[in-house]
Amino acid sequence: MLREKEKKARMAEKPVSRGAEKVAHGHNVHGLNGYRPTDKEPFMSERQRDYFRAKLLTWKDEILKEARDTLQHLQDENQNHPDLADRASSETDRAIELRARDRQRKLISKIDAALGRIDDGTYGFCEETGEPISLKRLEARPIATLSIEAQERHERRERVYRDE
Repeated sequence: MLREKEKKARMAEKPVSRGAEKVAHGHNVHGLNGYRPTDKEPFMSERQRDYFRAKLLTWKDEILKEARDTLQHLQDENQNHPDLADRASSETDRAIELRARDRQRKLISKIDAALGRIDDGTYGFCEETGEPISLKRLEARPIATLSIEAQERHERRERVYRDE
């Protein structure tokens, strides 16, 4: 019962997710006064690059804040549980949090790579075909390196090799 209360309290402390924040604060999340890239303007114009740079930097800052919060939580939680079941539960929670942080560490390197592509002018273009990646795809997954078509081909090839 105590563990459930601790989990509920922890969940209440967690920051609002990126998607919920967009809904709660409109399109000003990325500091560009409601600007949204459209197909009516030149692809990867300076304004679009600034938009995606701000979006990526905001995402990275959120991940780093969550990592600091997790580190603080793990330090605070570092207590010796006399009950074996509580200790096992705590270790399981710790392992899950550390795995999530590891995934986010990898995500940060992808965000940094995307920021590098913005700087060198290759952001928004498919690594496989050189064609522009749709703005909708970049909006949903700003670290995307492949167009939807190239990604689907990649996943089909991956499935074929995995099945063998």
